[in-house]
Amino acid sequence: MRLDKFLKVSRLIKRRTVANEACDAGKVTVNGKTARASYDVKVNDILEITLGERTVRAQVLNVAETVRKESAAELYRIL
Repeated sequence: MRLDKFLKVSRLIKRRTVANEACDAGKVTVNGKTARASYDVKVNDILEITLGERTVRAQVLNVAETVRKESAAELYRIL
């Protein structure tokens, strides 16, 4: 699954366009490397998202195309 779509489905970022812009601006890294929106997310990847003053590190636990709002937090683990 594309990185921008994963960020939206997991609700780490609210909208896919915002996720895409964050990737283009270099604010999202995967396993320590700047990632593009088209990066293919895999289980156990470490995502680091910097938006403003806030930085979030998360490990991918599962990849799913669609997830209910209540289950979205099961896709990742905050580090």
